[in-house]
Amino acid sequence: MAIAKMHVKKNDMVVITTGKDSGKSGKVQQVFPEKGRLIVEGLNMVKRHSRPRPGQGEGGIVEKEAAIQAANVMLVCPACTKPTRTGKRFLDDGSKVRFCKKCNEIVDK
Repeated sequence: MAIAKMHVKKNDMVVITTGKDSGKSGKVQQVFPEKGRLIVEGLNMVKRHSRPRPGQGEGGIVEKEAAIQAANVMLVCPACTKPTRTGKRFLDDGSKVRFCKKCNEIVDK
C-alpha cells in the first residue's frame, strides 16, 4: 500500500471539522502518513487505564490525545487566519511549497 501524501505537517495549526471536537483548533504534534492520521495537541482526548510498573510510577486512568483522520482537519492559514484548503506550487528556485487557496499566500516558511 502506498503512503498517502498529507496536506498538513508537524507544527501546523489546524481546526477540526467533524466529531466531538468540531470547531476547535490546535497544533499538530505528530503525523502518521502511512495511516492517514495525526495527533492534535490537547484535542481528541481519550482515557486509558495504565497499570503500575517499576520506573513508570503509579497506575491509574491517564488522559492523552488520540489520533484523528487527516481528512477531518483543515489547515489554518497563517496569513488570513482562516481554515483553508491548500495547493502546491513550484517556486522559481525549484522548491515545492503549499499555498492558501483563499488568500493565495505561501503557507510554508
